[in-house]
Amino acid sequence: MIENILFKLSIMLVPGLLAITCHEVSHGYVAWRYGDPTAKMLGRLTLNPLKHIDILGTLMLVIVGIGWAKPVPVVIENLRNPKKDMIWVSIAGPVTNILLALASALLLRAVLLVPPDVGISFVLRPVSYMAAFSVYINLLLAFFNMIPIPPLDGGRVLMGLLPYRQATSLSRLEPYGMIIIILLVFFTPFFSIVLRPLIDYFSHLLIGTQTLSSHTFRIM
Repeated sequence: MIENILFKLSIMLVPGLLAITCHEVSHGYVAWRYGDPTAKMLGRLTLNPLKHIDILGTLMLVIVGIGWAKPVPVVIENLRNPKKDMIWVSIAGPVTNILLALASALLLRAVLLVPPDVGISFVLRPVSYMAAFSVYINLLLAFFNMIPIPPLDGGRVLMGLLPYRQATSLSRLEPYGMIIIILLVFFTPFFSIVLRPLIDYFSHLLIGTQTLSSHTFRIM
């Protein structure tokens, strides 16, 4: 039992921390490029996970397979065109996760090309599990964060696209956004009827049904 827990922890922790760290760094980097140096000044444009770790978010990553980092601060007023630029700042995180999922799928396919009788198979096996979990967690973070409810990235993107009056109305949801999201994900079939099918479809597309079933779900 303990060995199984430690195995899952070792497989999930590195790709999970990389996924949420890159997600936050991409927000800060794009904000900096569009005129807001806040994240750079605070030392948040680094891949050092210690700069981004949220204790509760890391525990949730280990326990339920999805977690979060400390949000990178963005001062919207510093952006050159706040309403428009915030769209790109917000979408940077999910796009980064999609790219990481693609890179992980390519790594997994490459590892699986190595014959199983090769002497380094004992190293490649855990790498394949980590790559498979990386595909899963990055797709989950991308789709979850694009739910169009602030303060999630999808909500901020929607606010940037809507006319000013409608965007202002949507922004009033932000103080209650996380409560709404928790209720939506944990107390409705939203995950099973929306998020899970999306993750399954794109996982199958990237790494194949057989590979997915023999790697990802074995560690979930």
